[in-house]
Amino acid sequence: RWPSYPALRSPRAAGIFERLRPDILSKLTEAGAPGEALRAFDSFLQGLPAGVQVFSLFEAHPALIDLLIDIAGTAPDLAAYLSRNASVFDAVIAGEFFAPWPSLDMLACDLSARLDREKDYESKLDAARRWHKEWHFRIGVHHLRKIVTAGAAATQYAQLAEAVLRVLWPEVCAQFSRRHGPPPGRGAIVLGMGSLGASQLTSGSDLDLIVIYDAPGDAVSDGPRPLPARAYYAKTTQALITALTAPMSQGKLYDVDMRLRPSGNQGPVATSWAAFKNYQSDEAWIWEHMALTRARVVAGEDDLGQSVEAFRQRLLSLPRDAGEVMTEISDMRQRLAEAKTSLGDLDAKNGPGRLQDIELLAQGGCLVAGTPSARVSEGLRAASEAGLITSRGCETLLEAHALFRIVMQVTRLLGRNATTSEDLGEGGARLLLGETQVSDLAALLEALVDKACQADDLISAAILTTKRGGDG
Repeated sequence: RWPSYPALRSPRAAGIFERLRPDILSKLTEAGAPGEALRAFDSFLQGLPAGVQVFSLFEAHPALIDLLIDIAGTAPDLAAYLSRNASVFDAVIAGEFFAPWPSLDMLACDLSARLDREKDYESKLDAARRWHKEWHFRIGVHHLRKIVTAGAAATQYAQLAEAVLRVLWPEVCAQFSRRHGPPPGRGAIVLGMGSLGASQLTSGSDLDLIVIYDAPGDAVSDGPRPLPARAYYAKTTQALITALTAPMSQGKLYDVDMRLRPSGNQGPVATSWAAFKNYQSDEAWIWEHMALTRARVVAGEDDLGQSVEAFRQRLLSLPRDAGEVMTEISDMRQRLAEAKTSLGDLDAKNGPGRLQDIELLAQGGCLVAGTPSARVSEGLRAASEAGLITSRGCETLLEAHALFRIVMQVTRLLGRNATTSEDLGEGGARLLLGETQVSDLAALLEALVDKACQADDLISAAILTTKRGGDG
């Protein structure tokens, strides 16, 4: 079928490819899983809109073929991106592709410079998508090539998302201001929640966000079409969601989840600073304060951001009843068990004793100990210091959490459906075993079950012991 593909229709492209074919087929044969690699390479070739430039690069730089086959044989999603964005190979050749990861400030400056070159808002959104995909692809390849660990990749994905929000939020506000005037009051901040707040994203993560604004209740914007503050910030927030999620010519940036805001989907999409403080102080459930342990300001006005962070720290430092917190964790575990079932033997997130369970205990430990930290390690150690678990139990949970994080990071890199060992393929299995340092897949699956059982027992015992203490 190859001669019928768009990339091979021109005589020149076909001629170059014919010279490359023996080397490509040889390298495919040498791959750990030749059949998988061949099928993935076929998909890459089929998706190429044109071939002369790419094949010329392969001919001049044979190492690119090795990189392509490594990607195609392990992570088909990355290979699909390559087929649509073959210009990435230029960065690989230039040497920039394998440079050390830049700081968050450098990322934001790079994106700002990219957007400044665009003339209109829609072009800026498309440019942001291209920029994001380039860096997102780079993180995946670095992880695949073992240049970075799963933990480093999680941090880099989070910094990439934060850079996007830090730069895109002012662009959204500026665009909105042209019609409705500058933001009234002190402006707004974007609060990153969940995995974003904890700086632990995967290649397929969505973003949990809350937008908080500070303006008097009777404030109105000053523009051609003035709006009351509440409507102004609600519409600006909707514009941010659209900027992130709209499927433009370059796709979308992220899916967005706003359900962690006060009152969930029933409440306003943007929350006033006064209402946020009142709700969190007087009405919020314990689980909502647990969620705040992973909250972090990622974009917006510095002054308001400092106020929000100071309030968050004061709120989470208040004394807590351990029995009430552990009862809430018990109820949440039950709700999660009823709502979500494990997707397969490599599902590291869902199920008793897996990531969600361990992170719930860590958040509860932060509340009981008055430690406003997003780090699971600090939360579990706080739970230990508060007497919810023993020091040995804490270390067991930390080991389980580390293993599950690696598994989730690798499987998300391989594709959203890689939640069973049958979905891995040989290339994916090699990557996963190398990251976890386990001898074979059967041993890894056994370790996952064993760690989950140990974690489940420890968390269940902590709940039971605390409840008995409260009854006594």
